[in-house]
Amino acid sequence: MKAIIVGGGVGGLTTALMLHARGIDCEIFEQADAVRELGVGINTLPHAIKELAGLGLLDRLDQVAIRTYELIYTNVTGQEIWREPRGIDAGFDVPQFSIHRGRLQGVIYAAARARLGESRIHTGHRLGGFTQDEGGVTAWFFDRNGSHRKTARGDILIGADGIHSFVRVKLFPNEEPARWTGTTLWRGALDWPQFLTGRSMIIAGGMAAKLVLYPIAEGSREDRRLTNWAVMVKVAPGGGAPKKEDWSRPGRFEDLMPHVQRFSIPSIDAKALIEATPEFWEYPLCDRDPLPRWSHGRVTLLGDAAHPMYPVGSNGASQAILDARCLADRLRDAEHPYQALWQYEQERLPMTTQIVMMNRRGGPEGVIDAVEQRAPQGFTNIDDVLSYEERKAIVRGYASTAGFAREQVNKAA
Repeated sequence: MKAIIVGGGVGGLTTALMLHARGIDCEIFEQADAVRELGVGINTLPHAIKELAGLGLLDRLDQVAIRTYELIYTNVTGQEIWREPRGIDAGFDVPQFSIHRGRLQGVIYAAARARLGESRIHTGHRLGGFTQDEGGVTAWFFDRNGSHRKTARGDILIGADGIHSFVRVKLFPNEEPARWTGTTLWRGALDWPQFLTGRSMIIAGGMAAKLVLYPIAEGSREDRRLTNWAVMVKVAPGGGAPKKEDWSRPGRFEDLMPHVQRFSIPSIDAKALIEATPEFWEYPLCDRDPLPRWSHGRVTLLGDAAHPMYPVGSNGASQAILDARCLADRLRDAEHPYQALWQYEQERLPMTTQIVMMNRRGGPEGVIDAVEQRAPQGFTNIDDVLSYEERKAIVRGYASTAGFAREQVNKAA
């Protein structure tokens, strides 16, 4: 069997490693001219790290990331709503990593180059079309100027080409554009004095206005960390479809700083951190409505191409990694590609659909919204606003649904 993988991001590269580990041939086609370490911070949860550890990547990840120690939810003025240990410190067999997205991709990419060989990874190859027949799939790739570069033939084609997936458009040509509800996300990272444990993550505020802070790598000195920050604010209640130029553009302080004034976090001067960041980025917060199916014959979707979701609950990249493991296992075990893709979809589509819908309501961070709704001016005793059991039900219920409750991950490990 041979797979054609469209997209060289975290999902596509992990899929290639998973297939290679099971003796399945594959080639990766990435439209960018090179795989670069772009982006800012993300969190990769234990259920996904377990899969990467199984590929032998744990030591390398430890060199470039931070093992998250704790997660703290607060309101916009820093009053604590929920605190819990994470990863190894919460009793998991594997850590949670706070990491620069580009460095995560870089670790997986280096492993793919070493194991698959340079000849199986093609950059500067933009998918222009594909057809399938009883014997396989044929795909045509072009450069950015429209010149043909390669024709590939395989048993299946996997669209791991992100929220703007070309494969998804071809499978669902009448689908609406990416869904924007009017929330803008600003993100940046800067070498900064560590706060709290040096491995703590703070999420302050609900879906109307949210501030996220956590370290993603060691800093220039022992008492400093490369600190990731994100500000998410509902700026246009009507929402709609963002224009092409709205995606990942340089942020402007005049747009951002009025919103930063809302937040007051005792353990870190977030305003100073953000003002000192020389370059940061602005994104529309988008997802897509869940699809009724991912697989059409020998063609399927994976990661953000299949289930783009809001970046709450630290789950986007993690779910792509879980997709990769599931798809590789089904391809190894099935008698025919059709059967494998159907089984993969049956296992992964319902769960990711539920996560997409939960993330629209705030995911586990919805506990902050629940408290802010009842006590918009703050509180004296959090238990008078929302009991511990009620808070636990929101946070732990999400973890169970998304597959990263401690019992689930440790049992799988």
